[in-house]
Amino acid sequence: MTHVNPTDQQPGVLDAAAAAVLNIPPLWPLDSSVAVNPFLGQAQLDLASTGARLERVAGISVTMPRRWYHERIVSGEITDQDLSAALSRAPAELRPSNLEALKTAAAKASIRSKALPTVADLAADTSGIDWPAFLAERFGAWAAAYFDQGQALWAAPQDTSAYAAWRAFASRDLTPEIGGLKGFATHVTHAPEKAEDVMIRVVERLGLPPEALDTYFHQLLMTLGGWSQCARYRLWKAEQSGSIDNSTQEFLAIRLLWEEALFIQYQTPLKHQWQAVVASHSVPPEPDTETVIDAILQEAAERSSQRALADTLKAPSTKTPDARPTMQAAFCIDVRSEVFRRALESIDSGVRTHGFAGFFGIPVAHRRFASDLSELRLPVLLTPAVSSCATGEEDIEADLKSRYTARAVRAWNRFKLAAVSSFAFVEAAGPLYVTKLLSSALHRTHASEPKDPVPRFEPPLDDKAQADTAEKILRAMSLTQGFARLVLMTGHGAQVVNNAHASALHCGACGGYSGEVNARLLAQLLNDQGVRQALATRNIVIPEDTLFLGALHDTTTDAVIIYDTDHPSAEHAADIERARTLLTRAGSLARTERALRLPGASNAQHVIKRSRDWSEVRPEWALAGCKAFIAAPRQRTQGKNLEGRAFCTTTIGSRMKALEC
Repeated sequence: MTHVNPTDQQPGVLDAAAAAVLNIPPLWPLDSSVAVNPFLGQAQLDLASTGARLERVAGISVTMPRRWYHERIVSGEITDQDLSAALSRAPAELRPSNLEALKTAAAKASIRSKALPTVADLAADTSGIDWPAFLAERFGAWAAAYFDQGQALWAAPQDTSAYAAWRAFASRDLTPEIGGLKGFATHVTHAPEKAEDVMIRVVERLGLPPEALDTYFHQLLMTLGGWSQCARYRLWKAEQSGSIDNSTQEFLAIRLLWEEALFIQYQTPLKHQWQAVVASHSVPPEPDTETVIDAILQEAAERSSQRALADTLKAPSTKTPDARPTMQAAFCIDVRSEVFRRALESIDSGVRTHGFAGFFGIPVAHRRFASDLSELRLPVLLTPAVSSCATGEEDIEADLKSRYTARAVRAWNRFKLAAVSSFAFVEAAGPLYVTKLLSSALHRTHASEPKDPVPRFEPPLDDKAQADTAEKILRAMSLTQGFARLVLMTGHGAQVVNNAHASALHCGACGGYSGEVNARLLAQLLNDQGVRQALATRNIVIPEDTLFLGALHDTTTDAVIIYDTDHPSAEHAADIERARTLLTRAGSLARTERALRLPGASNAQHVIKRSRDWSEVRPEWALAGCKAFIAAPRQRTQGKNLEGRAFCTTTIGSRMKALEC
């Protein structure tokens, strides 16, 4: 195999590769993971068309099993009206002839199509060797090192392209040849030096016409065990800064080289089967009757859910007293806040809660205490507009001490994990960890609470920028009058033990971090007398006795931390103590409600126990079960049980009219 010059196929092949990349959703890293639409690459398609494509390239369904819908039809949760409405919107040539035919189809298991086989799949059938799993393992072994962010003791070179780095690895990796793929290292060594040339050559070798590349390329990226999503994230971040990253396309070239090597070795027995696969890929994926039925049932289920929500919202609302609120608390619009807000308002009718995006309108790049790393505490679609840090001049000595301590901890951990010392360390120091192991096993280990020094803008905002920011945020929150003596800006986070996916439980609006930094920054801004004077000239008058404080809602235990030392106020001591009492009682109510929905949590105490369980990967369900987004004045939802399944933001006046439009 030698280098070949690009052919007339080059534009079509490269365009198809670029399109395949966009079919893959990005995956955020574990330290800042956020929820991403898994069908982001198919946003332009309807559900049935998306189902047809993903069945072909991955053999997966985009809907629930038929029995799930059938159970709800039998129980009456999904009504004939829901089914008829969904049925009328489906393509006439593919939908069941009538309502009864649809119900009959729902009672039967759907006939699922399998993914089209790749060359690796066909080679596995021919040879009896599980080549798809084999190549996924070898690719994953390399990709784990390539994506390493300083954790690996032996880091892989990252000063070159993904394809070049893999080629250097694979040309020396004899595992495929030991597994039965003859001459694979040599095949890689003699491959073209550019990923683009690899794609063109393999397309020619496999006899792929231009119309087959769309779903075939998409399929190959789907076989890489999630690594293509990691590469897609790199492209996402690059595009935010106006640059480009070709890692995902280079991953496709790597996967194509595997296909080519397997095709060369098993060409004779799989040739005719492969031609049939190519013919299938050459036909655009179109939904069949089974896929359309599944899409109809899904729409009917959604209509049922919408109807139930409408009935809930039509119920009479709790009347709010006209007197000055005893306390106000702004929470993230997250579904977990809905339960806590409802509990808090049920305890004291004088409490007002507000819903707002958890980064509180401050897209900040933040440096934590004793850290040089910037955390992007903002929605992933945005770029930071301001910077902040958690170190003041009075904290310099403590900062240096913390840095030295952190370095010592890192050195100790590297020693424990080093290849030479790890086994000896376990035998020598193992008994010293007995107490810690028992403590963790008995669920007595507590996650550390975020208690960094008060954050500050760095560089500081000028007077106009402060006033503009404060006004914009308060108007967006519909909080421009009727201020209480105590107003809490309450971010949220999840304090868990030994959980690699902890960031997925934190605030999505804060980029997968907890929300106390943004809340504390906003409280600092709104307590500034100069800002208040400027706001008064803009028709937002904050009473002199109003105190803003940042707070953090722990969504695993429903405990709330108030950062009252950020702005000490003896005049508000009673207000703060009363707030703590109310929040504690609300937390107990929220835990009791959530215990009914969490498996293995029969009471409120079990909810707290889950947060300390080092074997519990999902101590709480985060956004699972979310089914609605409500933007309305609080009186429309106040006192109504939305079951922790709705985002609720508070809006009035012009904001409401804009949303209705």
